[in-house]
Amino acid sequence: MSPGSGTRVRGPGFALLAGIFCLGSIVSAEAERIDSADPDQVGRGRDVYAAECASCHGADLAGESNWKVPRPDGIYPAPPHDETGHTWHHDDALLFDYTKRGGAAVIGGTFKSGMPGFGDRLSDEEIRAVIAFIKSTWPKEIQERQEDMNGG
Repeated sequence: MSPGSGTRVRGPGFALLAGIFCLGSIVSAEAERIDSADPDQVGRGRDVYAAECASCHGADLAGESNWKVPRPDGIYPAPPHDETGHTWHHDDALLFDYTKRGGAAVIGGTFKSGMPGFGDRLSDEEIRAVIAFIKSTWPKEIQERQEDMNGG
């Protein structure tokens, strides 16, 4: 095609950049749909949390005692997900990934984690709903600080 004919020829570099952009959009979209103000998502998350998470992290989100001290096997007890814990110190994308793949898979190396991956038991929607529920329990100030980490 000649310049100015109205048709553009795009080379392989364009396709690569377009693919990277789309992949980035898909990955970030997983966390973007976590909305602690959505009563339907929070309600689903409350139910899933009760069934899948409360046995370790507590029905009241208070976690296990001495959660900052590793056990003899090097694994830390389940931390609280309320405002006293560190969950709100992380953005939604990390919380989603940690829940889906598990602590050892996300951190890597020799890190030992008691947090299994739930990607084979829970759908992405269920994982997002659990995170929305947890976030909905935090004081407004904590929610705003955590939301700033998400770029919002």
